[in-house]
Amino acid sequence: MFIVVLTYQAPIEEIDAHLKAHIEFLDDYYEKGVFLASGRRVPRVGGVILAEAESAEALRAIVDADPFLTSGVATAEIIEFAPTRAIPALSALVGR
Repeated sequence: MFIVVLTYQAPIEEIDAHLKAHIEFLDDYYEKGVFLASGRRVPRVGGVILAEAESAEALRAIVDADPFLTSGVATAEIIEFAPTRAIPALSALVGR
């Protein structure tokens, strides 16, 4: 299990210019079962993606194709973790 932390490197107007392509990118990887949840950071300085992938390297290859990254308006940190507890609604994530 991975957390991807996106950090904006450009003004919001530049971020918004790439938002449609970023959302299409997200949709593609939701359909493939790689992305499990995502959303904006508060305040709006980036975003967070909860993901499942074979390895950090495999996920890095995916994330590096995000239009936010390819355009240079954001950077991404990938954090791997092993869920050991969750509320009942998220219990399927434990032990993955």
